[in-house]
Amino acid sequence: MSAYARIEINPKVMLGKPVIRGTRITVELILRKLSEGATHRDLLDAYPHLTEQDIHAAISYAADAVAHEETVLVEPRG
Repeated sequence: MSAYARIEINPKVMLGKPVIRGTRITVELILRKLSEGATHRDLLDAYPHLTEQDIHAAISYAADAVAHEETVLVEPRG
């Protein structure tokens, strides 16, 4: 299963935030836990429905989202 096949965006699930398909585990939660120092093993233990491939899919999805961001600098007038 490809990384994007593991990610689901549905307005009826977690207000449309990207989640691991078939769960309510958001990509944001996975990234936040990893940034706080959690290991993959910590996540797998805390969320039994999560797989190693799901964690990699979340990271890949986030990397792609950031890669496609546009930054617009606006300078104040006057």
